[in-house]
Amino acid sequence: MQYLKEYKQFVYLNLLTSGRLNEYLASVDEQAEDMFSRLVKEYADKQGVTEQLKAENQIEWVGKINNIRSRAVEIIDVELICV
Repeated sequence: MQYLKEYKQFVYLNLLTSGRLNEYLASVDEQAEDMFSRLVKEYADKQGVTEQLKAENQIEWVGKINNIRSRAVEIIDVELICV
């Protein structure tokens, strides 16, 4: 919502006055959550970040999974949020 207010004021006002703002935000949130889960799983599979690694070397697993999550958030921000 903050992004719409600051950078897409026309879209924000149209959604707000039509009563569809909450519906739109809920839809974007659901899409973002789905995309996040999918991206994290894909990147973890590609990089071999497994439950076995988690059991054997938790520090390495945490570092890799945090990196993957950060990358997924950046992708979502660019492709879904800041459209």
